[in-house]
Amino acid sequence: MLPHSSRWRGWLAEAEDQPHLIEGLHQVAVRLGGLPQRWRFDRMATVCHPGSGRITASFGPVAMHYQVGISICPSRHAWRKGAVEKSAHTIAQRWWRTLGDDVSGAGAQASLDRICVRFDARTRVRDGVRTTVGELADAEPLRPVPAPFAAVLKLERTVTNQAQIAFRGNTYSLLPGHSGEAVTVRHKLGATTLDVSDRHGAVLAHHVRQADGAGAVVRLDEHVTALTKVVLGDFSDRDPCRRKTRRPPSAEALAEAERLRRKRSGLGDGEHVVVDFAGYAAQARPISGTDDEQAGQP
Repeated sequence: MLPHSSRWRGWLAEAEDQPHLIEGLHQVAVRLGGLPQRWRFDRMATVCHPGSGRITASFGPVAMHYQVGISICPSRHAWRKGAVEKSAHTIAQRWWRTLGDDVSGAGAQASLDRICVRFDARTRVRDGVRTTVGELADAEPLRPVPAPFAAVLKLERTVTNQAQIAFRGNTYSLLPGHSGEAVTVRHKLGATTLDVSDRHGAVLAHHVRQADGAGAVVRLDEHVTALTKVVLGDFSDRDPCRRKTRRPPSAEALAEAERLRRKRSGLGDGEHVVVDFAGYAAQARPISGTDDEQAGQP
């Protein structure tokens, strides 16, 4: 966030490690339109030592790469970044709570970008002149954003039955035989490729990364050939399925069918099946007296 103009931008990260923080800083700087003079942080372990507030050795090169000063908030001083905290509270109440559960990561990021741009239309008064957040932010002296710092993102994924793994809204292929295994996806910020390795560190696949949320299915030719060979290897036209073979009825089946046919027609032994209701009508007549006599009784 730019405190002077109140322009606010955000980036949704899948993890809280340092490479994802560096990626988020770069993406936010791009969305703000440039780099400020300083960055202010809480006492985050990914930036400094929480006890002393000194910058960690791994984050120092990041500050040098972007040429920004680092300010660490004092210990036990809540709401030191009041403007930032208030904007984060607004985002959490007006956007995060109303976000649907079925939204993808790319869709959620696009929704966050839209609401941040809407916030640029908020009005401000500077020196008696009515203006907007966007106009104030455009007038700030921001520096150009350099290429991303070469941090390496590492994420775990599970291989599907189709020999694929998902990463940032796209799927990438692997050789068959790794279904259900946990693999690691490695991507260096700024690079156009990504690597997939097993738990021992052996590289299983090397892909050209697609745009986030594109829904692309990336399959290498050798992976398609190997998967086709495995699938077709389970089928053979030399030994067809016996369960689907049309076979004539056996002699025992024919004899049983003839017995049931004769029994139903009354030609064979067995229980006689009544098909005439005359017997039921005779049984239904009164036992004593005739019908005329019973009709004359009061």
